[in-house]
Amino acid sequence: MSVNPAVAGVARAAPRRRRLRRERWTGWGFVGPFLLVFTFALIVPIGYAVYLSLYRQELIGGNAFVGIGNYKTALADPQFWASVRRVLLFLAVQVPIMTVLALFAALALDSARLRWAPLYRLSIFLPYAVPAVVAALMWGFMYGSQFGLVARARSFFGGHFPDPLSSNWVLSAIGNVVTWEFVGYNMLIFYSALRAVPGELYEAAEIDGATQFAIIRWIKLPALRVAIVVSLIFSVIGSVQLFNEPEILRALAPDTIPTNFTPNMYAYNLSFAGQEYNYSAAIAIVMGVLTVIIAAAVQWYGRRRAS
Repeated sequence: MSVNPAVAGVARAAPRRRRLRRERWTGWGFVGPFLLVFTFALIVPIGYAVYLSLYRQELIGGNAFVGIGNYKTALADPQFWASVRRVLLFLAVQVPIMTVLALFAALALDSARLRWAPLYRLSIFLPYAVPAVVAALMWGFMYGSQFGLVARARSFFGGHFPDPLSSNWVLSAIGNVVTWEFVGYNMLIFYSALRAVPGELYEAAEIDGATQFAIIRWIKLPALRVAIVVSLIFSVIGSVQLFNEPEILRALAPDTIPTNFTPNMYAYNLSFAGQEYNYSAAIAIVMGVLTVIIAAAVQWYGRRRAS
């Protein structure tokens, strides 16, 4: 009895289609939980913030649709731009200092000339394990003018020791806290990249009589280019989102750390203290766009330098 070839082909294709369908649903089963968390933890809050930013609470009539009115107000708000300039200055000074310190620590650990290197690595990384709020409280106790380390130093030097929480030094004091927290994190990024360098390169350099500075210049630093770009992107995003440290220290220096000290503090205080949820959402969206632009510029420049 002969079998129609077309019918046989259809019969063989049916199990294959069922198998492909099962594989497709299996893939969605693995990806599905992440997509759900991503949607409810990121997409929905951003969408709701955009929705809030398009309205304004009126005295009569409740929420009124104003379109981009809140964005126009934000772009013309001098307090907002003062906070943006402040975090940009903080970024321009603190991020290079922190990156250089982390790079120096990573190179020192990778040199194999330090005794008890694991102890140094753990000691430098340990501040990163301290929550930002706790770190700000710790340094706040040291910065206090009536107690702590600075108070003792000022009494010892007869009042000539600078006040870290004064208007001239407060940004540097906050930068010191942030640097203390994140040097170890960036050090591990650089150290991991250095450990991935093939040992044959070091052996060839030693055979050629290269000095340690030549090895750093021609082998280690080129190997760190991608890691430095990644570290800079994370540092830039963190600097623009500065919030915990100045908000905690504000209790000690309310005259030098205003409510608009950083854009995040400004949006937070507008929302939870001023009940201006719509305008606060607009400021958050504008700041998010600026953060994306700055991070993209750093990434583009880093890739251009690495290529």
